[in-house]
Amino acid sequence: MTMQIYLPIAEVSVNAFLLLGLGGMVGILSGMFGVGGGFLMTPLLFFIGIPPAVAVATEANQIVASSFSGVLAHFRRRTVDIKMGLVLQAGGLIGAALGVVVFNYLKALGQVDLLVKLCYVVFLGVVGGLMFIESLNAIRKSKKAGGAAPAPRRQRGWVHALPFKMRFRTSGLYISVIPPVLVGVCVGILAAIMGVGGGFIMVPAMIYILGMPTKVVVGTSLFQIITVTGFTTMLHATTNYTVDIVLAVLLLIGGVIGAQIGTRIGVYLKAEQLRILLALMVIAVCVKLGLDLLLQPSELFSLGDSGGH
Repeated sequence: MTMQIYLPIAEVSVNAFLLLGLGGMVGILSGMFGVGGGFLMTPLLFFIGIPPAVAVATEANQIVASSFSGVLAHFRRRTVDIKMGLVLQAGGLIGAALGVVVFNYLKALGQVDLLVKLCYVVFLGVVGGLMFIESLNAIRKSKKAGGAAPAPRRQRGWVHALPFKMRFRTSGLYISVIPPVLVGVCVGILAAIMGVGGGFIMVPAMIYILGMPTKVVVGTSLFQIITVTGFTTMLHATTNYTVDIVLAVLLLIGGVIGAQIGTRIGVYLKAEQLRILLALMVIAVCVKLGLDLLLQPSELFSLGDSGGH
C-alpha cells in the first residue's frame, strides 16, 4: 500500500508512511539522546528528494514539536534550568535572525542548497568523530574504574574570570552570562541555516564549557530549542516561504509519538552505549551526504547554466 502525498511547497510527491516513519525514528532519538534530531532528519529529507531549502525550514518547525513533547517530561522531573534556558534563548534569537539573513542572501544567489549540504558534511563529520572518540574513552574509563563514571568538571578557568555573573540555582552555578549567550548565538545561526535544534552542540557546550550538571542539561537544551526554532520557522515562513505544512504535520505526528517511546528506551541503556550508537549514526549520514555531493556534480552544474542541456 503506497500512499503518495504531494507536498505543495517542496513540489514533490512522497510516500506518507515513509515520512511518518522518519518522524517517528527521529522522535525516538530525540527522546533517547535529548537531541532535536534535526541533524539526522534534514539530511534524510534530502535523500528522499526534498529540496534543502524546504527541508531546513520545515525541519525547524518539526523540532519545535518534538522538543515540546520532550521538555514536558523534563519539567515533570524538575530537570530544566529555566533561568539558564532564558539566557541561552536570548543569544539564540539573535543568532537565528543573523542566520536567516545569510540564508536568504545565499538563496538569492542560488547557492543555498550547496551551502546547506556542505555545512552538514563538515558538521556531522566533526560531531560524529568527536562523539565517537569521547564515548570510547568513557567506556574504557568506566571499565577501569569499575563502573564509576568520571565527573567532567575540570576546566573552571576562563569562564569564571568573565564579568556579568549570574546565579543559576537549578544548575548550582554562579557564572558570567557571556558564554551562555555566545553558545546561544551559535546555535541560533545553525538553526536558521541547517534547520537543526543544535542540541548536539548545545549539550556538550553546556557540560564542558558552562560546567552544568548532566541531569539538567537535556531538559534545558530542549527548553531553549523550542523558542529558537519556533522563531526560525516564523522567519523562514515569512521571508522565503519554504515551510511545507503538509510535510511538517506528517513528520510531527511521527516525532511526537517517537519522542515518548525514546524517553522510555533511554532509561534502559547506559549513557556510553547511547552515545556510541548516536555517533555511528551521525558518521553514517555524513558519509552518505558526502558521497552524494561527490557523485552528483553534473546536476549541480546543470542548475547553474540555466538549463543549457
